[in-house]
Amino acid sequence: MVASEITAASGRTLRHILRALRHRNYRLFFIGQGISLIGTWMQRVAVSWLVYRMTNSPFLLGLVGFSGQMPTFIMAPFAGALADRWDRMKILLVTQYLAMFQALALAVLVLTESVQVWHVVVLAIILGIINGFEIPTRQSLVVKMIDKREDLGNAIALNSSIFNGARLIGPTVAGILIALVGEGVCFLINGLSFVAVIAAIMAMRISDSKSVKKSAGMTEGLKEGFAYAFGFAPIRSILLLLSLLNFMAMPFTVLMPIFAKDILHGGPNTLGYLLGATGLGALTGAIFLAARKSVVGLGKWIAIAAIIMGSALAVFSISKNFILSLLLLYPTGFGMMVHMASSNTVLQTIVDDDKRARLMSLYAMSFMGMTPLGSLLAGAIAGRIGAPLTLAIGGMITVLGALIFMRKLPEMRKLVRPIYQQKGIISEVASGIQSATEASVPPRGISNF
Repeated sequence: MVASEITAASGRTLRHILRALRHRNYRLFFIGQGISLIGTWMQRVAVSWLVYRMTNSPFLLGLVGFSGQMPTFIMAPFAGALADRWDRMKILLVTQYLAMFQALALAVLVLTESVQVWHVVVLAIILGIINGFEIPTRQSLVVKMIDKREDLGNAIALNSSIFNGARLIGPTVAGILIALVGEGVCFLINGLSFVAVIAAIMAMRISDSKSVKKSAGMTEGLKEGFAYAFGFAPIRSILLLLSLLNFMAMPFTVLMPIFAKDILHGGPNTLGYLLGATGLGALTGAIFLAARKSVVGLGKWIAIAAIIMGSALAVFSISKNFILSLLLLYPTGFGMMVHMASSNTVLQTIVDDDKRARLMSLYAMSFMGMTPLGSLLAGAIAGRIGAPLTLAIGGMITVLGALIFMRKLPEMRKLVRPIYQQKGIISEVASGIQSATEASVPPRGISNF
C-alpha cells in the first residue's frame, strides 16, 4: 500500500515537472532540439580543443570565443525587431539550415586536414550571425508553442533542461571521440543532428507568430524596444546582472581547456568530464525550476544563483585536484542555469506580447553577446596573470553584482506586483490561502518577485 502510494506520488511529481510536454508543438520542439543540442555541445568542445591543440594560446581561445559570439551581440537587436514583424517559424527554420551547413563546412575542413585557425574564426563569425537571429526568435516562440500561459515557466525550465542535458552528454561524447578519431567527426555529427530539429519545426502547427505590423519602421521599433526595456527598473536590473555574469563568469568555459591540460594535466577526456560536471549541475538547476509551481519568488533566485556560481568559480580557480574540480563545477552549473532560466522566465512573464522578441533580443545580447567580450578579455588577461587568477577575479565580481541586485529587490517587487496581479499570477498562487475580499496584507511569499 505504502509502495503504491509512493509510486503514485512520484508519477504525479514527474507529470508536474514535464507538464509543458502535453502541448504538441512544444513536445515536437523539445525532442528535435534535444537531439540537435547534443551535437551543438560536441562542436563547442571540439572547437575549443582544436584551437588549443593547434596554437597552445589562451588568447586565441578567447579570440575564437569572441568571434563566435560577438556577432550575436551586434545582430540580436535587429533580429528581435524583425522577429516581431515577420514569420518567426520561417526565420527559425532558415537559421537551422544555415547552422547545419556551417557545421558540415567545418567537418570537411578538419577531416581533409586543411583547417587553419582563420577558418575556425571565420566560421565562428558566421555561426554567431546565425545565432543572433536564432536565439531571440526561438526564445519568443516558446510562448506560442504552449496553449496554457501558466505552463510558460515550466516550458522555459524544460527548454533549459534539454540544453543542459545536452551539455552533460555532448562534452563527454566529444571527449571520447576526439581521443579516438579526432575533432572532425564531432563537427560531422553536429551537422547531421540538425535534421531532427528541422523535421520538428516543419511538423509544428503555429498559426500566426507576427505581433507587430510591418508598417512599423525598423528604427522606430528598435528605439521602442530599448526604451521599454531600460525604462522599467526590474527588466533593466535583470539584464544588467545577466550581462555582468556573462561578462565576468561565463568565460570560464573558454578557459576550461587550460585547466584540463595545464593545471589538471589531463587530455580531451578531462575537458569532457569537467564540462559534463557543469552540465550535470545545470541539469539539476533546470529540474529544480521545472518543479516550481509559479514564477513568484524567482527574483531572489536570480541573485542567489549568481552568488552560488561566482563563489564556486572562485574556489574552483585554486583547485589542482581533479575530483574537487568536478565537485565545484557542479554548483557552478547549477547557479548558471538557475540564474539564466529564472531571468528568462521573469522577463517572459512581465513583458508585453508585442515587444517579446525585442526583449528576447536584449536577453540574447546579455546572454550570448557579453560572453565574447568577456572571453576576449579573459583570454588576454589569462595570458598575463594566468587562468586561475583571472577566473577568481571574475567570480568575485559576479558575487558583488548579485549582492547589489539583492539590495534592490524590495523596490522591484513593488513594480512587478501589479503586473502579476493583472495577469492573474498572484491570485492563482493565493487561491485557497486568502480570499479576494481579505485584507490589506498579502499572504506570505505572494509579494515576492
